[in-house]
Amino acid sequence: MNLRFLRSVLLLSTAMTIMACSEPAPNEAESAATPVRSASATQGPAAALIEANGLVGSRDEMRLSFKTGGIIRRLAVQEGEAVRQGALLAELELTEIQAQAEQAAQLAAKAERDLERGERLHADQVISLEALQNLRTQAAVARAARDAARFNLGYSRITAPRDGVVLRKLVEERELVPPGQPVVVLGSAERGYVVRFALSDRDIVQIAVGDAARVTLDAYPGREFKGRVSEVSSAADVRTGLFPAQLQLDPPADLRLASGLVAKLQLAPARAASNELTYVPIAAIVEGDGRRASVFIVDGTVAERAVARKRDVQLAFLAGTQAALTSGVAAGERVVTEGALYLVDDERIRIVDGATIAAR
Repeated sequence: MNLRFLRSVLLLSTAMTIMACSEPAPNEAESAATPVRSASATQGPAAALIEANGLVGSRDEMRLSFKTGGIIRRLAVQEGEAVRQGALLAELELTEIQAQAEQAAQLAAKAERDLERGERLHADQVISLEALQNLRTQAAVARAARDAARFNLGYSRITAPRDGVVLRKLVEERELVPPGQPVVVLGSAERGYVVRFALSDRDIVQIAVGDAARVTLDAYPGREFKGRVSEVSSAADVRTGLFPAQLQLDPPADLRLASGLVAKLQLAPARAASNELTYVPIAAIVEGDGRRASVFIVDGTVAERAVARKRDVQLAFLAGTQAALTSGVAAGERVVTEGALYLVDDERIRIVDGATIAAR
């Protein structure tokens, strides 16, 4: 009886030991799964952001000059000085110009006297009608020369056409300047500030007036401003081969800007907004070959100990930390990011980013 009972106990103990060895520990399967992080695929524009550098400036920058040439008598302002409309900025030596104006005035007066005398003589039939007409022509020419000399005299002084700031002085006193040479650059903030920049032919064809942009200034690190493209040139600069463009800046009212500040731009072409591509983190891309690559799609939920399914994709371009795809992944699907390089197809994974993986 005792021997039979002992055999039964031994058989039961052996069976329990075998069963214990055949069942995995509660966390064994979970620990065997490869831990990874994941992210959701998103949608974005079908073209990459265009990046450029530019300079901040007043929208109205006027390069003021004299109508006639001459010697600079006086520069009445300094760079950076704020001026009011009508303020004197610069003037020429007027001796020669005044003498020319006086000479023209005297010739005009003489022509008027000759014409009056000719009218009386013609009335008395002393001179012919042709002679009288010649006197009238001479008087008209003399009056025009007088008016031109007065006009030039008036434009021998440069005054501020509107309130603004003197951005640059391009000459110094006592210099001899020809007609039309810029003397002073005046900036007016009445119509705001712009950013002037240039783009290559490949980029200029993608943007249009009204496209939105994000602007950062080295003078104000950590702050971002908004703007819109206001001008796009149709001809390249012959010196650089780049196409000039202009962005209307929209800074806060309390922000102090100055011409010449360096700006960094990110332009979003509106033409690309009509089409969208799928975006995934660059870390999700594995085995890239040109525009062909692969990603691992998360199949399953955390509770089911998800599986990584390898899928081929087509790359469109890289934008910062994101990769734009033309095919292979739909927006909303989750892809493996950290740990993707160490996976094989159909490998069991464990999501450790705390996100709940939606069942497919």
